[in-house]
Amino acid sequence: HVQLVESGGGSVQAGGSLRLSCEVSGITEGTNCIGWFRQAPGKERAEVARIDSVGTTTYADNVKGRFTISKDTAQNTLNLQMDSLKVEDTAMYYCAISRYCVTLGAAHNYWGQGTQVTVS
Repeated sequence: HVQLVESGGGSVQAGGSLRLSCEVSGITEGTNCIGWFRQAPGKERAEVARIDSVGTTTYADNVKGRFTISKDTAQNTLNLQMDSLKVEDTAMYYCAISRYCVTLGAAHNYWGQGTQVTVS
């Protein structure tokens, strides 16, 4: 079955860096989009960054220039390098994968269990 497992979260001081990883397994159909989302307490889940099948990346305005999304196809891993972290980046971070980019982030996507990032 499809499984997404995030890792790399933790606690860091403002200005610091973290690198999140999402290991994907069990995908048997073609997929076009994979991305990172985050949800802070009391807030709705929001998209952070995405990367499509040809490597085109898209970022939320509030992380542009600080976060970098990448994928290692050989390792079936999605990464998120987060630099210059701010207190407002504190959230649970999730990876998700969708066959179609237009539906990335929908509840029916495959989702990981999340990894906590805390910036103080």
